Amino acid sequence: VQLQASGGGLVQAGGSLRLSCAASGFTFDDYAIGWFRQAPGKEHEGVSCISSSDGSTYYADSVKGRFTISSDNAKNTVYLQMNSLKPEDTAVYYCAAGGNVVSGSSWLEYDYWGQGTLVTVSS
Repeated sequence: VQLQASGGGLVQAGGSLRLSCAASGFTFDDYAIGWFRQAPGKEHEGVSCISSSDGSTYYADSVKGRFTISSDNAKNTVYLQMNSLKPEDTAVYYCAAGGNVVSGSSWLEYDYWGQGTLVTVSS
């Protein structure tokens, strides 16, 4: 199983980035893909999640209206479009896959994790 996150970088406040999570080694349509982030000194935060089977989504309140998650099932890839970025969005972003995700926000619901990609938002 592989989850390859990419797309992080340095951006000014108000800018945008698009993260990608390329998945392989499991039946993509049977899993939900989530994005988590961890800022220095803070715990993991569930940012967003999408069900690959029915497209239902979850967003943390802190990113609603600014972030959009989408899935390209033909490419086994999930995207996180991040707009109106704020300095408090600075974190390492991870993608994860879960076969029995209910809330989407808890890391305990996920079975597989990718490496992180660093997002830095300057003020």
